[in-house]
Amino acid sequence: MIAKSYLLPDTRSLEPELSLEGGWDSRAVSDLIRRKSSYDRTPACLFLGRREAALLRGHLSAAFGSNAVATLKSTYYMGLEVVEIDCDSFVYVGGRKTVRTLQDPIARRPAWRDADEEGLWRLRLA
Repeated sequence: MIAKSYLLPDTRSLEPELSLEGGWDSRAVSDLIRRKSSYDRTPACLFLGRREAALLRGHLSAAFGSNAVATLKSTYYMGLEVVEIDCDSFVYVGGRKTVRTLQDPIARRPAWRDADEEGLWRLRLA
């Protein structure tokens, strides 16, 4: 099993990017992710303190059942990996997803050849 390592945010020097006072707010989290995303840069992780992790577990258990979310380990929410950090309350979107360039199917084709000229070569070799 491959262990993932994260550069965890410093909860003492960074301000939380979101405050979830009344409960889990999917729209606010979605807006935060959009603000932190651009054309070539997409965040990879949703860092949550203990309070917010408990709110997310409650939100997900309402949708999928309490047995489905006993832990947030290896959980993805809105495309971001959820990472619970050791502090009371904190929400931060960070990290960076690798940019995957789409391969052009045309670029993988063999070089163009003139069909008539290719036929001549086949006749001479045969």
